Amino acid sequence: MSGETSLALTIRELRRRWKPHKERLAAQGGEQPTAVRFHRACSWIARAGAIPEGEDADLALICLWIAFNALYGQWDSQKREPKTDRESWRAFIDRVLRIDREGRIAAMLEEHKRLVLALFDDQYVSAYFWQEPSPERGKRARYSKFNAHSWYVERRWTQILEEALARVYVMRCQLVHGAATYGGRLNRTSLKHCVMLMERLLPSLLLVWIDHGADEDWGLMCYPPLNPMR
Repeated sequence: MSGETSLALTIRELRRRWKPHKERLAAQGGEQPTAVRFHRACSWIARAGAIPEGEDADLALICLWIAFNALYGQWDSQKREPKTDRESWRAFIDRVLRIDREGRIAAMLEEHKRLVLALFDDQYVSAYFWQEPSPERGKRARYSKFNAHSWYVERRWTQILEEALARVYVMRCQLVHGAATYGGRLNRTSLKHCVMLMERLLPSLLLVWIDHGADEDWGLMCYPPLNPMR
């Protein structure tokens, strides 16, 4: 069974649910940034979903992070370049959690608590560990797993999600910046956990986007589609 069975079916359902908003926004004329962000994200999630299960986790994570980036990316009009990733996705997550009245993100984090804790227990996706790799730093890097138990009890969803995404981001940076071997054996478990989290998070984010985010101003979009210049 391929990954397409789960992710692509989810994307078809998400697109169906989004369609009324898409048509309404299109009637307003011009390219609607909210609709463009949604379309871009779905295209990359669909590509990840087409990867056979258990194959090419490197490509899967890159595609899934691009999908996420399509939603959170912000353009800095003064510097005329994208704002930093961490600044942008942390603001995005905080906002999505505030409009998530059904608690979909929290429910996802609850359901996949073991997966989240596995990421927190993995020193190899800790930015702190890589600042100066050592056994002592590795031990300290895993303290977040113990902290997370209290975060769950206190329902600190923003902190849990930001910390989990920070670990996925470390893996994303290793891949994108050429700091890992394609298909390399050393990072397979870490990579698998990162892919699994993003596969579960993105549909939840898009459901919140559909139900409560269609009329939100998500900020200046990076590299909007333009008509060919003559």
